[in-house]
Amino acid sequence: MDLSSIGAVSIDMHLAQTQQSVSVAMLKKAMDTTTAQSEQMIDSLRNTIPAPLSGHLLDTYA
Repeated sequence: MDLSSIGAVSIDMHLAQTQQSVSVAMLKKAMDTTTAQSEQMIDSLRNTIPAPLSGHLLDTYA
């Protein structure tokens, strides 16, 4: 194996590591965005659904 092929392998390895790091960072950002959107949706649902009146029973068998 000559020196140029060793250099090429090294460059390919570093490129793959960089691509993986970028992919992981993008995935983390997408997960953070999805979490924030989910929290906003849950909060908006809490604000639109009225609380049950006290003293009333909910028939869970129906």
